[in-house]
Amino acid sequence: MKVIMLGAPGAGKGTQAKQIADKYSIPHISTGDIFRANIKNGTELGKKAKTFMDQGLLVPDELVVELVADRIQQDDCKNGFVLDGFPRTIPQAEALDAALEKINEKMDYAIDVDVPDENIITRMSGRRACLNCGATYHIVSIPTKVEGICDRCGSPVVLRDDDKPETVKKRLEVYHEQTQPLIDYYKKKDILKTVNGVQPMEDVFKAIVEILGA
Repeated sequence: MKVIMLGAPGAGKGTQAKQIADKYSIPHISTGDIFRANIKNGTELGKKAKTFMDQGLLVPDELVVELVADRIQQDDCKNGFVLDGFPRTIPQAEALDAALEKINEKMDYAIDVDVPDENIITRMSGRRACLNCGATYHIVSIPTKVEGICDRCGSPVVLRDDDKPETVKKRLEVYHEQTQPLIDYYKKKDILKTVNGVQPMEDVFKAIVEILGA
């Protein structure tokens, strides 16, 4: 079972990807994790990626695809995997398909966790983070016991720059421009499934399990 998770930043696709990985005992693969693992292990691909990251540049598509192709051919992926945050663009999707074709494989599902922009802006601007211990909260769904104070370590919690409405709007613009076309791409390949991401997280997961099968 090879699954791609699609959805805007803040749609909750990462949370769902982890749950899918746990339920079906397949690895949850995010490009960030792959980069970190390769850099930590000092692989050739890791060294290449690090030179870009150290300069604050995006790792080029060809290299990202090489890293992902290398990862999905490891033993733990033989029963499938769930990709989170990749591909982000049509060229990446095409390169991924080509890499899979070489090993006689193809993606089975692309699941789009669909949440309207205004819900995402509200959702993310309610997030609060403790800069001291890294704990995260939400003023509506996971509030701190004492307003503005971290339950875990007693430091103040803040709205991160990343979660400010103006930043979220910018990230959504980039998403619609670059990643939204993937929805049409996978629709044409007849593997796209859309779930309503506005409902509670456990209901989103139930909907995904209905698609993937128990």
